[in-house]
Amino acid sequence: MRPRSCRNQVVSSTNEKYDQSILAARTMDVERLRMDFPLLATGDEAERPIYLDSACQTLRPKSVMEAMYDYYSSFPACAGRSTHRLATEVAIRCDDVRDKTASFFGAADPAEIAFLKNATEGLNTVIFGCGLTRGDEVLTTDYEHNSVHVPLIHAEQEVGIKRRTVPSLLEGTFDLEAFERMISRRVKLVAICQTSNVTGYTLPVKDVIEIAHEYGAKVLLDAAQAAPSMRLEVGALGVDYAVASAHKMLGPSGVGFFYASKELSAALKPLSYGGHGVTGTTLDSYELLPPPERFEAGLQNYSGIIGAGAAIDYLERVGLEDIADHEVSLNKRMTRKLMDIPSLEILDPHDPNLRRGILAFNVEGVPSHDVAIILDHSRNIMLRSGMLCCHSLFEARRLEGCVRASAYLYNTVAEIDEFTQAVEDIAGRL
Repeated sequence: MRPRSCRNQVVSSTNEKYDQSILAARTMDVERLRMDFPLLATGDEAERPIYLDSACQTLRPKSVMEAMYDYYSSFPACAGRSTHRLATEVAIRCDDVRDKTASFFGAADPAEIAFLKNATEGLNTVIFGCGLTRGDEVLTTDYEHNSVHVPLIHAEQEVGIKRRTVPSLLEGTFDLEAFERMISRRVKLVAICQTSNVTGYTLPVKDVIEIAHEYGAKVLLDAAQAAPSMRLEVGALGVDYAVASAHKMLGPSGVGFFYASKELSAALKPLSYGGHGVTGTTLDSYELLPPPERFEAGLQNYSGIIGAGAAIDYLERVGLEDIADHEVSLNKRMTRKLMDIPSLEILDPHDPNLRRGILAFNVEGVPSHDVAIILDHSRNIMLRSGMLCCHSLFEARRLEGCVRASAYLYNTVAEIDEFTQAVEDIAGRL
């Protein structure tokens, strides 16, 4: 077995890892950034929410809202249909966003980027449009969001594909060696998340892609949880398909980023058919537009696309590396303060360096939803609870759910301290 750039490793959790030198954010002026977010910059400071649910949906800066309002107030028309100057302005703005999206994700050609309504639509487009037939194998993981897991179950039932799952290791990391044992020439598609929305763990996707391609399989990458603070670089990775959602990246809801490599996109069937996706029809035939427009049938969310472009501009100005450093710094602080509470269990992996901005936990004897409700009502702390749209993972681990705190670029050390103290108070009542 040849060496890879990333191998599984067990990392011990000791207090030495979380000393004070790594607890503060490094270069970002968080207090200044918070002024860009109306929810965090207005009203009485004591009444502002502590928002730790960014893995579900981030807050939006004023620049995103202003860009969307600019569409509705200045050029509220349809692109690609009418020829008047307002429609032309919309088309120019959307083309500009497509260009910057391609650059942001490292795509070689803007035509490799389509705007869908969310990442889920992109995942379904590939699973049902890439030509899988009865007997074809699809290899996936036990980390997968329902947006990967459920379409694959449906394809198994309706198409007759064979779905196989790579189980994670006990410490919550990806078992690359098991993946190598399970892949074969029968595998036509590998469908994996880049970062788990439950634990924040990032899989060794470059190794996975290399191995998959050696066996002739294509790779579908769910990058929704990675894209907010990680440079994807689809071209350098060599991934075949990738998806992300603007609402996890400071952008509006209702906009998904869909990447399909130029070599494969022309053979990929759209999920929806209709206006704008075709170049012409007769009473008994139609001809699709070339990618990416063939995947964008129907009226587009123009204000959302323009707002998504403003979100990408904002992320580029702040810097993804600085955002990632800030996330990990806050996660280390959370971990250090919570790891020794006897009645609290942090979901693996325990090392915060492997979890980016996410800390998922359970308090013994207190249902996850109860913990979340108590934190919301008593301390104005907002986070996620339950099975996080990843039911299969929790069922496999025999867990009824978890509480997930997810920090992002606008969270502060003071907020983390308030959160951890509140959790300690809940656990201390047991």
